[in-house]
Amino acid sequence: MTSDVRKTMLIAGGGLCFCLLPWAAILFGEQYLISLFTRILIYALAAVSLDLLIGYGGLISLGHAAFVGIGGYVTAIFFHHSFEDELIAGILPGSENALLVWPMAVLAAAGLALLIGSLSLRTSGMHFIMITLAFAQMLYYFAVGLEKYGGDDGLSLYSRNQLAGMDLGSDMQFYFVCLFFLALFLFLADRLVKSRFGLVLRGASSSRRRINALGIPARNYKLICFVIGGAGAGLAGALLVNQTEYVSPGLLHWTMSGELMVMVLLGGLGSLFGPVLGAAVYLLLEETLAMYTEHWMVYLGPILIIVVLFAKRGLFGLLTLRE
Repeated sequence: MTSDVRKTMLIAGGGLCFCLLPWAAILFGEQYLISLFTRILIYALAAVSLDLLIGYGGLISLGHAAFVGIGGYVTAIFFHHSFEDELIAGILPGSENALLVWPMAVLAAAGLALLIGSLSLRTSGMHFIMITLAFAQMLYYFAVGLEKYGGDDGLSLYSRNQLAGMDLGSDMQFYFVCLFFLALFLFLADRLVKSRFGLVLRGASSSRRRINALGIPARNYKLICFVIGGAGAGLAGALLVNQTEYVSPGLLHWTMSGELMVMVLLGGLGSLFGPVLGAAVYLLLEETLAMYTEHWMVYLGPILIIVVLFAKRGLFGLLTLRE
């Protein structure tokens, strides 16, 4: 059985499992697991958006949490002003309509990514990593200082956003909404990396000077990739805030970026579907180990080391026998 066949079977099997998981949870009387599965889908979306940057663009970013956070805060701020019946900055009305708020969250994250990317891509290597980290931390402390929106304590929502024809208050319906957006982003990302754009992007990742010598502006391609990744993370932030009905500066902290990077490396860098597996394994391990000890990361560390040493292409590469 070839690697491509294994990959197709694994993706199809994974998709089927995600479709059946909530029904299985209800069948076994463990409805609370639907919330965990939803969290996996949302983190998977954020991890896939980061994999676009690292695995295909060669952009190792420690500031990806900034885009998750901005998506979450836009969603929460719109809800807060709708609930309080007051204008945002005296201009925009608040809203609980998902068809309005979620695109705004994505656009805000994409705009922030455009700004950060335009400045950060003037550098490379370690300098790029540190600049993205610095931007994320600046936004983190900015959120801490937003007293109107809870400051360090965060901001609570009293319900989820509203979506015509659906009840997002239902964990089951919200789960399938998240599954739809993850599948859509994976499809678009897969089409993107297999296009001419993706070929140029990977070429720029391995040898930027050669791409520039061909007359192709490598920096522009990387910037577009950075913006797309930021937009995906912004959507994940909007969904995450809806699931928890709460937002805090913790979404912007560098530790969030670190967790997403671990998911990408655990699942398989540069595979798109690998981060989905990585997010599932990481969060399931966290949930299981946390039942026995609060120091669960002590046990997670050796597992990650073993994966890095013996499965250099991650768990997805191990299962599909990628060389």
